[in-house]
Amino acid sequence: MAMIAMILVGLVALEHVYILVLEMFLWTTPRAMKSFGMTKENAQITKSLAANQGLYNGFLAAGLVWGLVHPDAAVGRSIEIFFLVCVLVAAVFGGATAKKSILLVQGLPALVALVFVLLT
Repeated sequence: MAMIAMILVGLVALEHVYILVLEMFLWTTPRAMKSFGMTKENAQITKSLAANQGLYNGFLAAGLVWGLVHPDAAVGRSIEIFFLVCVLVAAVFGGATAKKSILLVQGLPALVALVFVLLT
C-alpha cells in the first residue's frame, strides 16, 4: 500500500511539473492554448500571469517530491498530506472559478493519492 501511495504522489508531482512547463514555457504554443482554451491573442496578453501560475504549480510539485524523499518517513508523510491538500484546495478553487474540468484533472488524482497516503 505504501508503494502505491508513493507512486500516486509521484504522479501528482509529475502532473504539476507538466503544468509548470505548459504555463511557464509553452503558454503561447498550440498545445498549451488548446489545453487551456486560449486564443493566440489572449495567450499573449496573459503570458506573465500564466508564468506566475506555473511557478506555483512547480512549488506544489517540489513539495510533493520533498515529502517523497524526506529521510524521516513520518515527516515526509506529513509533508505529502499538506501538499496534496494544497493541490485539492487549488483544484476546488480552480474548478469553481476557472474551469470545471480542473476538479477532475487535478483534484481527483490528488484526492486518490491523499486517500492512499492516509491509509499507509
